[in-house]
Amino acid sequence: MAGARIEHLVTSGTFSLDGGTWDVDNNVWLVGDDHEVVVIDAAHDADAIAAAVGGRRVRAIVCTHAHNDHIDAAPELADRTGAPVLLHPDDLPLWKQTHPDRAPDAELADGQVLAGAGVEMTVLHTPGHAPGAVCLHVPALSALFSGDTLFAGGPGATGRSYSHFPTIVESIRERLLTLPADTVVHTGHGETTTIGAEAPHLQEWIDRGF
Repeated sequence: MAGARIEHLVTSGTFSLDGGTWDVDNNVWLVGDDHEVVVIDAAHDADAIAAAVGGRRVRAIVCTHAHNDHIDAAPELADRTGAPVLLHPDDLPLWKQTHPDRAPDAELADGQVLAGAGVEMTVLHTPGHAPGAVCLHVPALSALFSGDTLFAGGPGATGRSYSHFPTIVESIRERLLTLPADTVVHTGHGETTTIGAEAPHLQEWIDRGF
């Protein structure tokens, strides 16, 4: 049996909040082996995600936060696979904007450890981009799945409802920059980066006025 690995697909759709709508491409991440997988951020296209999963068991569908572009395909994928949808409870108000008649199946909590394909994923609550935003740290794969908390080049956006710039900077500084510098950051949009590469960028943001 092949060991745990990270698989990636990009799906396209729209992000809507505060009365605006934008076209977006989202990263969907699968952490698994030949038999089971955890899906991180079921965005836009349940068909494409199900095809990537293939015949494997889906252990969980983890939502890094509840902006619609990260959760719009989650209920359909859950119905197809029988996997639970996991979300931090602080993001329920955002979730209900997209899925008012379907609640997540279970809550994520800071420090919680999720297991799948022989590896452990630690939930880090990193509010700022959204109140219930989380990252997943997978030490065995030297990986962090950052959702929209941290990108290549700096923090996620904080210009819309439910977001707060000082909070996201604090989350990154206290929860993410303490990880090993060679940790690869798999983001919600765009290119991967590393913790070491982002440390200088954060200092730039702090110097701008945080």
